[in-house]
Amino acid sequence: MTPLVLYAAAGCGLFLMGLWGIAARAHLFWKVLGFNLMGSGVFLILLAAPPRLEPDQADPVTQAMVLTGIVVAAAATAVALGMTLRTVARTGAPFLFEDLVEDGEDAALPGTDPR
Repeated sequence: MTPLVLYAAAGCGLFLMGLWGIAARAHLFWKVLGFNLMGSGVFLILLAAPPRLEPDQADPVTQAMVLTGIVVAAAATAVALGMTLRTVARTGAPFLFEDLVEDGEDAALPGTDPR
């Protein structure tokens, strides 16, 4: 297994773990963390996937694009965590009530365990 295939597989694994974190958890912090994992997986796949003129040399355009994406992802994470704190301050609960309603049941009260 070449290192590029290993990096691509690790990127797919990170993306799937992030997707699972978003789908399986109701807590907003875990959703933000899941989005970060998904973004890291995409960045890793982008670094492993571009065509290479020489086997030892990476594409500088892809590297610049990934570095820009990392900066944008850090800013988006800060905004998302700020929105999470604002939601907790307004509702008293670190989750969205729409995520807790299943099969017509009432949403859990603020401060209860959403699992």
